[in-house]
Amino acid sequence: MKVFMIGGTGLLGSEAAKVLIERGHEVTSVALPPLPQGAVLPPEMKIEYGNYLEMTDEEIRTYMEGCEGFVFAAGVDERVEGPAPIYDLYKKYNIDPIKRLLKIAKECGVKHVAVCGSYFSYFAKTRPELELTKWHPYIRSRIDQEKAAMAFADENFDVAVLELPYIFGTQPGRKPVWVFLVEQIMSMKKVTMYPKGGTTMVTVHQVGEALAGAVEKNKGGHCYPIGYYNLTWKEMLAIAHKHMGVPDKKILTIPNWMYAMGGKKLMKEQKANNIEGGLHMVKFTDLQCSNLFIDKGLGCEKLGVQPDDIDAAIGDSIRLCMDIVNNKVETLGMKGE
Repeated sequence: MKVFMIGGTGLLGSEAAKVLIERGHEVTSVALPPLPQGAVLPPEMKIEYGNYLEMTDEEIRTYMEGCEGFVFAAGVDERVEGPAPIYDLYKKYNIDPIKRLLKIAKECGVKHVAVCGSYFSYFAKTRPELELTKWHPYIRSRIDQEKAAMAFADENFDVAVLELPYIFGTQPGRKPVWVFLVEQIMSMKKVTMYPKGGTTMVTVHQVGEALAGAVEKNKGGHCYPIGYYNLTWKEMLAIAHKHMGVPDKKILTIPNWMYAMGGKKLMKEQKANNIEGGLHMVKFTDLQCSNLFIDKGLGCEKLGVQPDDIDAAIGDSIRLCMDIVNNKVETLGMKGE
């Protein structure tokens, strides 16, 4: 089928395009310039550089007409800070585009849609006692994004939102999310201190498979919790230590109150700088310090995601982060467009 994608030069979009093309589909994408230095895109993908937010509906319509599939691999995540209320920024990049683009897609005869979302939505629905949408603007925005997407789904218009967890793997020239972790580990000379808990995770290639699988397999409107490898923070840090060249470095599990103190300090700094984060870092303690695990049968297996080498993917991410911290490479950060 013909597939139109927003964000085809990004970490996830470019991998999804690669998988789709390998499966015989035709992919066209609009993405922001520049292409990260060293990044390799599928040569068969038709790419046009531009900001879709600045395009008219008619311009977007010209891309979608004749397509059966649409992939939204853009938007911003919880790393983005800004003036209060920060929810407005998430609305601009994650929610309003879904309402606009899916309306156009449906009018143009597109049949299958896949949207990149967040696994925080899954936990907001399965752990109501934490009131995640009340305390965290980012998580509320992701739930609202899902509601916006599901409102378009019907028997003739398939919509899938992938609730994506932490992702390992790299795109040359693209800044990974894990720079903060490498900086933390490097700043703690003798012992790495980290809270209890853990997370589910996937590789970049597995996200590409999930997006392709959603376009091919999903029927109706569904939100898929995506998770394949469930590791405690201690297990994940041990792999990171190995790839950082400090395999014997000890990991000390800190109490929840200590993590909350760090969150309180960060929020105080944000307030002093007149900015707001997407997560209330004190309230986030209960989530961060628990096992954010997802059974691969809930989403990955339904979408045809195959096993991958998570250790190697973590290593790729960690090594690139170290090069960034040590000023050995220049990379591009995240952009919402």
